[in-house]
Amino acid sequence: MDPLKFQPQQETHLHFLDYWRIIRIRKTVIIAVFLLVVITATLVTFILPEWFASSARIKVERDKSDIEELGGHAGFNGYDPYFIQTEFELIQSQLILGEVVKKLNLEVEWGKKYNDGQKLTPEQTLTLLRGRVSLRAVRSTMLIDIQVYSENPDDAAKLAESIAQCYKDFRLDQGRKLTHGGLKSLEGKLKEQDDKISKAKEELTFLRTNLNISDIDVAGVGPSPAIEAEQYRKYEQTRQERETSYQSRKQAYDSLVSLSITNAKALREVLPRFQPDPTLTDLLNMLNAADQRAKSLANDLGKSNPELTRINEQRDLLNEKIDRAVEGILKAMETQVAVSKTELDNLVTQVEQARLRDAKKLTDSRPYFDKKKDLLDLEDVRRILMRRMIVTDIDSDLPKSAQVIIVEHATPGLKPVRPNKSLNIILGVVIGLVVGVGLAFFIEYLDTSVKTIDDVERSLQSSVLGVIPQNVGLLLEEGAESPHAEAYRVLRTNLIFARKDDKLNTAAVVSAGAGEGKSTTVLNLATVFAQSGQRVLIVDSDLRRPTLHKLLSCSNNLGLTNYLLKQNTLEEVVQRTSLPTLDLLASGKLPSSSLGILSSTQMKELIRELKQRYDFVFFDSPPIMGVSDASILASAVDMTIQVIQYRRYPQPMNIRAKQLIEKVGGNLIGIVLNNINMSQDESYYYYSGYYHDYYAKNEDSKPLNEKAGGAKSKAEIKQA
Repeated sequence: MDPLKFQPQQETHLHFLDYWRIIRIRKTVIIAVFLLVVITATLVTFILPEWFASSARIKVERDKSDIEELGGHAGFNGYDPYFIQTEFELIQSQLILGEVVKKLNLEVEWGKKYNDGQKLTPEQTLTLLRGRVSLRAVRSTMLIDIQVYSENPDDAAKLAESIAQCYKDFRLDQGRKLTHGGLKSLEGKLKEQDDKISKAKEELTFLRTNLNISDIDVAGVGPSPAIEAEQYRKYEQTRQERETSYQSRKQAYDSLVSLSITNAKALREVLPRFQPDPTLTDLLNMLNAADQRAKSLANDLGKSNPELTRINEQRDLLNEKIDRAVEGILKAMETQVAVSKTELDNLVTQVEQARLRDAKKLTDSRPYFDKKKDLLDLEDVRRILMRRMIVTDIDSDLPKSAQVIIVEHATPGLKPVRPNKSLNIILGVVIGLVVGVGLAFFIEYLDTSVKTIDDVERSLQSSVLGVIPQNVGLLLEEGAESPHAEAYRVLRTNLIFARKDDKLNTAAVVSAGAGEGKSTTVLNLATVFAQSGQRVLIVDSDLRRPTLHKLLSCSNNLGLTNYLLKQNTLEEVVQRTSLPTLDLLASGKLPSSSLGILSSTQMKELIRELKQRYDFVFFDSPPIMGVSDASILASAVDMTIQVIQYRRYPQPMNIRAKQLIEKVGGNLIGIVLNNINMSQDESYYYYSGYYHDYYAKNEDSKPLNEKAGGAKSKAEIKQA
C-alpha cells in the first residue's frame, strides 16, 4: 500500500501536551498580559491612600435580671443568630450612627475634609460613616466586633469607641423606657378594669331586683336545678325497673291471650307458670283424677255404667270452673298490665314537668347569672393585672445585668490595613496569569489557520509531503550538508514515491496567498534534486512578482515571456546557475498587453519540450487565490504541490485553494507545511528536528557526515 495515501482520521481531543504547546506558542501574549496586570495592580496599590482600622468588641445580651423574675420566666442565654443580626442592623441604623454623628460633630469635621469646608448634610454624613463601619460576629458567641476604617488611626479608634458607647447607652435607655412604659400601661389597664367591674355590679343588682332572684348559687354560674343529679339517677333506675316489669307482664299477657284463641287446653297447662293460682291448680288436679277414673271405669264396666255417667258429669262441672278461673286470671293480668303502664306514664310525666319547671327557671334567671359570670371574669382579669403590675414593679427595682458590655476598647492601629499590598500583588499575579492564559487560549480558539499535520489531513483531505522549519536559507549557499537540507531531501523522497508514473516530471508549486514561502520551497527542492545528479529546471512563472532571479543573482531581462512571445529561443532564455545540473528560466519582462500568455498554445508546447530535456521541471507560480495564472499552470503540469505556511492563513482559504486546483483538473499530490517553529511545537520534531540536531552536532566531522548521509538515505526510505 502506498505509504503516502491519505487515511481519514477521526477528530481527537486535546491532550495535555497540546495545552502546553499553545502556552509556549502564545507565551508572548501571556507574558505581556501578565506584566500589564501585575504592573497595573502594583501601581494602583501604591497609589491608593492608606487606611487604618480600629475595632471595639462588645458583648450583647437580652434584657434580664440578675435573679429570676417573679413571673418565673427564665431568660434565654444561648446563641441566637437572629438576635445578633438584628443588633447588626440596629448598630448601623440612624438611631445609633446619628448619635455618633452628633457626638463627634462629623457633619462639620468631615465637611472640612471632604466638602471644601462646607458642612455635610446628615444623609451624606451617615452614608460616609456606614461605608467605614464593618461588623463581625464572633462565631457561636454573643460578641460583636465593631471595626471602623479611616485615613487617621486616631479617628478610627475614636469612631469605633463612640459607636460602641452610643449603642450601649441606647440599650440602657431603651430598657428603662420599656420598664416604665409597661408599668404605666398596666396602671391604665387596671383602672379601666375597675370601671368595668363597677358598671357590671350595678347591672347585676338591677337584674336581681327586677327578676326577683334569690341568689343561693354557690358556683356563681346559675341557679340550682329542682331535680339534682342523684335524683335523676334514681329516677332513671326506677323507670327502667318499671319499664322492664311492664314489658314482661305485657308480653306474658299477649302470649296467653294468643294461646287461649288457638289452644285452650294448652293454656290451662301453661297459665300456672305465668300466674300461680292454688284454686286453678286444685281444679286441674281434680280434673286429671276424674279423667283417670272415667278411663278406668270405661275399660272395666263399659260406657253405660251409672258411676261412669256420674263421673262425666263431675268432669263437665270441673271444666266449667277451670274456664271461669282461667278467664279470671287473664282479666287480673290485664289489669296488672294496665296498672304498670299507668304508673310508668305517671312517672315520666312527673319528671317531664319538673324538667320544664327547671328550664323555665333557668331561662328567666339566665340574664342575671350571665352578667354574674361576666363580673367574675372581670374580677379574674383584674387580679391578673394587679399581680403582673406588682411583679413588674418589683422586677424594675431588681439589679439588672448590663445588656451591653464593652469587652475591648478601640485603640489606634499601628499600620495601615488598606490597601493590602501583598494580597493585591498576589491577586495581580494570579489574575494576570489567568487572564493571560485565557486570552492565549481565546486567540488560539479564534485562530483557524493550519497548526498541525492533523489539521491538513482532516480539513484538506491531503497527505503532507514535507515539513519545513523556520529560518531556512538557500541550500545553494548553505551547501548540501546544511542542517535544513534534510527536510527538503525528505520532501524529495516523498514526492518521488507519491508519483504514480515515472514520466510525471513537471510540478507547479502553488500557495493560497502571498508570502507563504513557495519560491524558497521551489528553489531548495530543485536544488536537492539537482544535488542528487538529476537535470533540473526552475521556471519562474510568477509573472507579476518574480523572485527567483533575485535569489539566484541572475538577470531577468530575458525569460519565459520572451520565449512565449517568440522573441527568443529556449537556449537564449535558459540561464545556468552555480550548480551545474540546475538551470533557471526567469520570468522576463511582462508586456501589459499579454497577461494571458500562460494559457497559450506556446506554453503547452514549452512544457512538452521541457519534459523531454530535463529530468524534473519546477514552476514557481503566483498565489492561486485571485490570480488565474496558478490555476492555468496547475492544469498544464503533471503534478501540483501546495505550500501552506504554518499559522498564517485561515483553513477555509487553504481549502478553497485546493478546490481551485482540483476544479481545473490539477493533480494535487500533497501539501508542504512551511515555516514551522520547531522550538515551540515538539510535534514536528520527528519530521526534521532529529536531522537538524544530528547535523548541528557533527558539522565539523566529515566521517560522521558520511555516516549521516547513509542514515539519511534510510530516513528517506522510511519517510517515503
